[in-house]
Amino acid sequence: MMRNFTQVSYFTLGAYYETELFKYLYFLIVLALYVAIVSANVFLIVIICMNRSLHEPMYLFLVSLFANELYGSTGLFPFLLVQILSDVHTVSYSICLLQVFCLYSYGGIEFLTLAIMSYDRYLAICNPLQYNTRMTFNKIVMLTALIWIYPLFINAVITYGLTGSLQLCGNIINKVYCDNYYIVKLGCSDITVNNVFGLVHMFTVIFGLVMLILYTYMRILKVCFSGSKQTRQKAFSTCTPHLASLLNFACGAFFEIVQGRFNMTSLPNLLRIVLSLYWLTCQPLI
Repeated sequence: MMRNFTQVSYFTLGAYYETELFKYLYFLIVLALYVAIVSANVFLIVIICMNRSLHEPMYLFLVSLFANELYGSTGLFPFLLVQILSDVHTVSYSICLLQVFCLYSYGGIEFLTLAIMSYDRYLAICNPLQYNTRMTFNKIVMLTALIWIYPLFINAVITYGLTGSLQLCGNIINKVYCDNYYIVKLGCSDITVNNVFGLVHMFTVIFGLVMLILYTYMRILKVCFSGSKQTRQKAFSTCTPHLASLLNFACGAFFEIVQGRFNMTSLPNLLRIVLSLYWLTCQPLI
């Protein structure tokens, strides 16, 4: 039976709590993080663009990764800064959907970029003689376009086509930012399509990317164990930063999924907030 619903024009973010004067300290911490993320990523993009010796596929994919860090952090941190200083933690319906779109597309671009980078490292280490012929400029352009276009398109469908069409029976989101899953849980209309679409997307695209990453690293490890000392050193130096970034992002995303789908009220509120922001803050900093 359908519950009563109202036309929601704004959401209330229920995870904020009274911090009194500490809110200025939190504001400065978040501002410092945002400035550090923007400065570091802009600096790295400029260095790669200006240094012609770095105009290699791996570094061009890194530019895409750094640009995505700027995109994702800008979708989150200015919003947090406003909310921290605000006495009333509300956000309009349209702004909330826009933030959901930005953060989820950021996650998709991040994951897809890391998967493409693992494929690039696989070619460079396992097929070095064919690397330049298989990783051409046109292929780099095509892969970079795929990295950005697909997540932006699919998340526009999810956010505005599916979530945006739901009839909602409430407007309280128990997080410090807008989250698609929490909005869907407020729906009093049928959310079967949302759930089916999410599951199909997870077990096709995401599972496929995970298998690609696992396959490439299995092949790289095989080469490392059977190759020369120089080959092992090259593989270690080029793969360690990528693997660290991948594991960091995977752990952050796992925390976010677990927190959204299980009852975490036994944890302190501040810890829940930190875990919720982990996947959006630590990845750009690493």
